[in-house]
Amino acid sequence: MNSSKNNWLWLFAAILPLTFTACKKDAVTPVPSNKTTITVENVLNSSSLVESGTFQGTGTPPVILPGQAVSFRFSASVGQAVTFASMYGWSNDLFFAPANPGIQLYDQNKKPVEGDVSAQIKLWDNGTRINQKPGMAVNHPGIAENNPVTEVNGKDAQGNTYLPASSLVKATLKYEGDSYFTLTLLNISGGTANETPLSPGVWAISYIAGGKLLNSAPVFTAGQPTANGLTQLAEAGNNAPLYTYIKSNTGIFTPLSPILVVVYNGITNPIYKIGEKDRGEGLKELAQQGNAAILAAALKGRTGVKNVYILPAPGSTVLLPVIGNQPGGSVSQELTVNKGDRIAIATMYGFSNDWFFASAENGSDATQTADISGSIQLFDNGTAVDQFPGAGNTQFNLGGATAATSNIIGEVPNPNPFTTLPSISNIIKVKINVN
Repeated sequence: MNSSKNNWLWLFAAILPLTFTACKKDAVTPVPSNKTTITVENVLNSSSLVESGTFQGTGTPPVILPGQAVSFRFSASVGQAVTFASMYGWSNDLFFAPANPGIQLYDQNKKPVEGDVSAQIKLWDNGTRINQKPGMAVNHPGIAENNPVTEVNGKDAQGNTYLPASSLVKATLKYEGDSYFTLTLLNISGGTANETPLSPGVWAISYIAGGKLLNSAPVFTAGQPTANGLTQLAEAGNNAPLYTYIKSNTGIFTPLSPILVVVYNGITNPIYKIGEKDRGEGLKELAQQGNAAILAAALKGRTGVKNVYILPAPGSTVLLPVIGNQPGGSVSQELTVNKGDRIAIATMYGFSNDWFFASAENGSDATQTADISGSIQLFDNGTAVDQFPGAGNTQFNLGGATAATSNIIGEVPNPNPFTTLPSISNIIKVKINVN
């Protein structure tokens, strides 16, 4: 993941803290000031897979017989791939799957791929059973062995012959627009020397960050022992154990852009107002690109605004989530505040089109010592067409060009049309500590 940090693309420069001072009036007793520190952390326990699911036939048992097809729908951005696994039913432990990282979904010109992609499907030996001659008469489960996963290319280790996987399973991609694809798998093995049903299967798509997939081998790794429930699928067509593993690795991954912090007094939250459209002051650039500099400049000198800060994470600039044993990104800033001062923050939900976390309503009392995470909400800026977070081809941080729209700022529902998010306090934590 270090290379993911180093290659992260956020097109803005962090600016130095901007300090604004009220005019001094003669014969007025100075208001006592306090030193306090604000700390913002990305505490999201991140997942490596953005989407996953299962597929099966319609009969009993739910296998896909020769002549039958199954389809599944998903969203994906440039650089992402879809992988799947399904048992060669009349075998001891063979399965169909693409080579890692999966079926490529966009061409070199970043155009969606459509049509026949069967050539990317391979036949694999799970390595846990000695192969008998494939066919209806195979004795399950067979004799155990302990070998790594290997590709079956014409013949297996026992000398049994096989047609290319593309002659047994036809895979067709259809692009539906707005990053959505449908993959259809048709069993075309009927009448061949390798006629077989296909078992229920699993599919998955990895997040991509900094141009690299977070999990390039969700199902198996060629040359390595089988793991994570693949054996039950390859030997018996039972996709439940493998999907339990896949699902446990499917969820949310997002960085947070450098944190905009505003200290103000005598006014309402100057960053945004729910129910209004974007003011054209720079919130759009923060929400779409993680660029807080324009909004910070617009707030400079505004009546009631006392200080503005942009807090980039050391090294990575963005605040990465918790990845394995690596803690999430964290930033802190010492503030000078007076009685009556309020504090508000804003930061982009990095893998979105224009979602941003921000202090709800009129921010928080800047002079308290408190965990104010409960005052943070997730908003839709209304300036870009939303897509599946982390799998949309017009998301700026996935290399896309945002599709513009013009709606009011509103809270992002949860669950939303794309996914279910963790609670906000399980993504971003904000604390104020009086020194």
